[in-house]
Amino acid sequence: MFLAEGAAIGPVQLAALAATGQVMFQGTSETSAVSGIAKLQDTEAGLQITLDLEAPPGEHGFHIHEFGSCADAGNAAGGHYNPDRVKHGYLLSDGFSNAHAGDLGNVRVNSDGKATYTATVSGLSLTQGKYSVAGRAMIVHEKPDDFGQPTGNAGGRPGCGTIILTSAN
Repeated sequence: MFLAEGAAIGPVQLAALAATGQVMFQGTSETSAVSGIAKLQDTEAGLQITLDLEAPPGEHGFHIHEFGSCADAGNAAGGHYNPDRVKHGYLLSDGFSNAHAGDLGNVRVNSDGKATYTATVSGLSLTQGKYSVAGRAMIVHEKPDDFGQPTGNAGGRPGCGTIILTSAN
């Protein structure tokens, strides 16, 4: 949302811009070494995601999944969030017509087991519009997303957390 000079923001629009959320990642099994936190913020440019992660070194697929449950080794989160029923891709470059709304690509974990990821995803929101994500799960996969069909071949789900609202205004 972009405002003309001197335009006012209504209370619903202001709440949407000010919404914040977080995800507390935990391992989905006793042997999983995944932990971390993602902070989410609705902005005029889209949903800003900032992730600090600890996981085994290497690349790991990173996706928003359709349900907010991490039960059953993360499988209860369902598939990638894909309200438009389109092919798998990389949302940040392929857009909603050529990627699932949850296709966030990969996170590269360094040799010390730490990673950061920052992206602003135009069109995603915590609570507003067709592509709202609050209450869904974020998954860190065991392998990199190779962008193959239908879901990127990223393997198991060693890290999972539910997207919760921390502020709605």
